[in-house]
Amino acid sequence: MGVEENPKLPKSVQRHLEPDERVLFAIKKKISIEKPKWLLVTDRRIIYLDEKVLGRYDFKAIPYQKLEQVVVKLGIMSSEFIIEGEENITLKLGWMDKEEARKAINAIKDALNAIAVEPVSIDVNKGLTSETWVLKKPREFVTRTMPAYQPAQVREEKEDPLEKLKKLKELYDMGVISQEEYEEKRKKLLEEI
Repeated sequence: MGVEENPKLPKSVQRHLEPDERVLFAIKKKISIEKPKWLLVTDRRIIYLDEKVLGRYDFKAIPYQKLEQVVVKLGIMSSEFIIEGEENITLKLGWMDKEEARKAINAIKDALNAIAVEPVSIDVNKGLTSETWVLKKPREFVTRTMPAYQPAQVREEKEDPLEKLKKLKELYDMGVISQEEYEEKRKKLLEEI
């Protein structure tokens, strides 16, 4: 879901979004006499916004790298989100519409799957009057957005000499290097072992 389809986002959220950050999903607290509480799912993090009177607000964000799990309790009347992150960060948002809560947890799952190498797991426990969804981030959360760049010298130092020997032999067998080059490099590699 793009930003155009979301309810009008409060200025306090727009102020904190990074220039190229996209809001994938936004929902606000269902029942409230106060200003609304918002849960926003972006392509980088989960944002919680509690608007207060006179322009005050509480803003909390958990980047996906620090997210540990999301628990959504879907009841008959409403739903509650409990978002847990590293460093004992817990965000709670209650009284949300059941269908919107389902869409939000799927948006979080999709956002995580877009940047995680391992797929995100969701456990669903369905009772007679409620459902509990638990979304857990993979143990090894390696993002696709961060380049796995290593300078060539660092990469060579970490590579096993036996692996280098195998690659060298393959190059020789394919005719890429001459016998003299092969023998010279092979001797150097054997000294490293």
